[in-house]
Amino acid sequence: MIHEIAAVICMTLFYLAYFYKQVLLAKQGIRTNRLARGQKPVKTMRVEMAVLAATYGMAVIQYGSSGLSRYLVGIPLPKDVRSTGVFLMVIGVAFFIAALATMKDNWRAGVEENQQTVMVIQGVYRISRNPAFVGFDLLYLGSALAMPNVVIFLAAICCILILHLQILQEEKLLPGLFGSAYLDYKKHTPRYLLFF
Repeated sequence: MIHEIAAVICMTLFYLAYFYKQVLLAKQGIRTNRLARGQKPVKTMRVEMAVLAATYGMAVIQYGSSGLSRYLVGIPLPKDVRSTGVFLMVIGVAFFIAALATMKDNWRAGVEENQQTVMVIQGVYRISRNPAFVGFDLLYLGSALAMPNVVIFLAAICCILILHLQILQEEKLLPGLFGSAYLDYKKHTPRYLLFF
């Protein structure tokens, strides 16, 4: 039970940070959600629609796993593994909030060819080109370990793969937005962490 409570606290902090940042930027007239909006290639639109479905769907699955665990096919994991899941969630929340804070008013969900943002390479972006996505991935993986059941495991794997596809899409557009500065940054900073 303690793992579920800790997981719910982590998820709530994560999603509150996400929506709080959206509201703050909306007050400045900035629409942060650019996923599946505007004129984009069909493949990009499909990936972005999958990202939307995955992120909102995963939130439902995460909260459902905490409240409906007795009705789901559980996966017996030792308490240490479940505690590791909570730890990963805490790190994921920290990464995500650090990414949001560092991006300031440049944060967007999705990329558009004509967006007016500045390339951010300081703070947590020195160690990862995609720390917000690292935060999502750690939150998803951690929740699957902290509240283990078949549904959340499969959903976490699917969501992580879909977010990876989004990163690949964004990496095609970013050189057009930021030129050689992005290409140099890409050479020296891992996509995720360490050598990944």
